[in-house]
Amino acid sequence: MALIDHSIEKAKEILDSGQLIGLPTETVYGLAGNALDQKAASMIFEAKERPSFDPLIVHSNSLERLRPYISELPPQAEKLADAFWPGSLTMVLPKSDQIHDLITSGLDTVAVRVPNHELTLSLLASLDFPVAAPSANKFGYISPTTAQHVQDGLGELIPYILDGGACNVGVESTIVGFPDGVPTIYRKGGIPVEEIEKVIGPVKVNAQSSSQPKAPGMLHRHYAPNATLLLGDIKALLEEHKGKDVVTLSLKTKFDELPEDKQFVLSKDGDLKEAAQNLFKYLREIDQLGPQFILSEWMPEESLGRAINDRIKRAASLG
Repeated sequence: MALIDHSIEKAKEILDSGQLIGLPTETVYGLAGNALDQKAASMIFEAKERPSFDPLIVHSNSLERLRPYISELPPQAEKLADAFWPGSLTMVLPKSDQIHDLITSGLDTVAVRVPNHELTLSLLASLDFPVAAPSANKFGYISPTTAQHVQDGLGELIPYILDGGACNVGVESTIVGFPDGVPTIYRKGGIPVEEIEKVIGPVKVNAQSSSQPKAPGMLHRHYAPNATLLLGDIKALLEEHKGKDVVTLSLKTKFDELPEDKQFVLSKDGDLKEAAQNLFKYLREIDQLGPQFILSEWMPEESLGRAINDRIKRAASLG
């Protein structure tokens, strides 16, 4: 199993040697390797069992450190970097020839981010290269928000996990691109759409892709628990599945029809930030129970509720 520790020096030593580590960010834990090393990138795809047509996100500790890997920085992208980096925003920008095609899945753009995690920023500042770091889980499964989650899923495949505590956002970064100069949300995430529009004005919001995605994390089936997740009115779903092995996943409501230990409330106060922090953790806890069905509901379509809805929609494999 992987060593779980807090040592930046140990993490740097392992990355410098061409190996992979589990890496904390404010969103979810990443599986990190040298983004300029094609062998390390190949190891990421292999460990995650991730299809090679799903591109990776390149991380460093500042826009200045990322500039060599970008061939063009639109003015709107610079405004977003000023407003949200370090933070839960990934931008898809024209790539330079320093980034190899495996990272970008053959696209002429590269996804880049400056994460907002003190430990990881210190590590990234100490490295001579950026890191590629998709979520540290098997492809399509629930993203990890603690070091132990990484251990549970990938601990036999990597030597080290840098423990930065529980992630304080809990869903992946928002991804923004600029195809034909049009600001476009490819993936809803930790920065609400409304906040982005305050900085650069109206944006287009894309649905996720089912093949050859233009940005990381756009595949239709993603974040999937082992149980079948059903979305709708939970009371009606409970009636429909009476007598079956079910658990509920709600924003703040509890149900008299079900024992307490079969109910997972994302935030008793209906706080969407707290709900996002708990989403992946609770899906993992539900998987440990092994029910046949997860009965869930749509969140308010506002702020981080949009990102939560995106995740539970894909966990349910809805079109």
